[in-house]
Amino acid sequence: MSLLGRPSKYTEEFRRDAVDLVRSSGRPINQVARELGMSHETLRNWVRAAERQTATASGGDGLSVADKDAEIARLRREVAELRQEKEILRKAAAYFAKEMDR
Repeated sequence: MSLLGRPSKYTEEFRRDAVDLVRSSGRPINQVARELGMSHETLRNWVRAAERQTATASGGDGLSVADKDAEIARLRREVAELRQEKEILRKAAAYFAKEMDR
């Protein structure tokens, strides 16, 4: 249902697909709207709303939640690897310090 209280003539799935088409095709909104048989202003509003929603969901930095989750997972793996390397170096330093005392 739209803000005016009347049902929209476009389904939510159609809206998502139209916005995805604009984003993935690289074609102007006017051209995509013409191909879909709809007003370019309506499609432009949908694209802007989707951009605002993405910015809100990602904290305004342009990254999606999925992108942030992937980055966090990568950083956690990197931290674990660095901790392991630090432990190896600590043990190696202790070993060579003991060898120097002989």
